[in-house]
Amino acid sequence: METKDIVDRYRRAQDAFDAVLAAVPSQQWNAASACELWTVRDVVGHVIWGLEVLRHHATGQEYTERTGPPGSENPGELAGDDPLAGWRTAREATDAVLTDELLDGPAPERFLANRPGAKVTDVLELMTFDTVVHTWDIGSALGMDVRLEPDLVARSFSLARLIITRTPTTFGPKVPPPPGADPQARLLTFVGRKV
Repeated sequence: METKDIVDRYRRAQDAFDAVLAAVPSQQWNAASACELWTVRDVVGHVIWGLEVLRHHATGQEYTERTGPPGSENPGELAGDDPLAGWRTAREATDAVLTDELLDGPAPERFLANRPGAKVTDVLELMTFDTVVHTWDIGSALGMDVRLEPDLVARSFSLARLIITRTPTTFGPKVPPPPGADPQARLLTFVGRKV
């Protein structure tokens, strides 16, 4: 997989996430999301956490924040009072350190524990998958008709089949897709979402 394709998908997934966040009414940040136990604000905080892990790795800093990983409590704290602004600030800061040299380098240590030899581009693929699913999690919970780009769905589904572990704090059991389900619905039901 070429680095430029991976980066392109990563950026387009972030653009879609940004578009959904920009449509969230200010009084809805604390509404329930499609992620069990997490509000819309919590989902944003979790995605910000992923960006911060990558940015700190890129700049050689340790990142010890524990409120953002999958299954954590109150990741919305990372999103602050204005989750859209918090997300955009984290995205811009992370984009600023995504150099070609970094992308060729090894993944953060916490990622390498499960995937020896992984590179930063592997992290970007995982973050793309995570962002794609969470874009739907937020939009659908607020009544938006979120249509994800087909190639982002296809790549995310391929990755999901390889990496999914089903635990109470990550992904629930597969949900049967509705008759005639399209690829987006099949991805979402595979990761335990009801469509």
